[in-house]
Amino acid sequence: MADNQSVLSVSIVTPDGQVYEGSSDLLVVKTTIGELGIMYNHVPLIASLEVDETRVKLGEKEDKIAVNGGFLEFSDNVATIVADSAERQDDIDVNRAESARQRAQATIEKAHAAHDADSLARAEVALRRAVNRINVAKH
Repeated sequence: MADNQSVLSVSIVTPDGQVYEGSSDLLVVKTTIGELGIMYNHVPLIASLEVDETRVKLGEKEDKIAVNGGFLEFSDNVATIVADSAERQDDIDVNRAESARQRAQATIEKAHAAHDADSLARAEVALRRAVNRINVAKH
């Protein structure tokens, strides 16, 4: 395990409150330009996040969080993720996520048939979020 001198402080917050707080020797996020790994003394940065899994590793332990958009700010070995929504792996209700996936797929079909671009765009985001939650829960 990494010593306290070479770890990051990681915090994930949403409009509903704090979802995650912990230490990490490797933080892995998916930004709008690709996957990014952050370790101790990484250069400061701000990045937009995709709907994807965030992995917080400390030694052999790894926490997985379904992060649905937002941004990451990293400075002075403190990583703060401000997400639209986020759920820890153990908190995800797979049945609820599967229902959301099915609803989104049905809405996508209806939006295609009605040529409704706005509904289609919203349903595609809902589908990505549901699939992300399902993937994080099952890994």
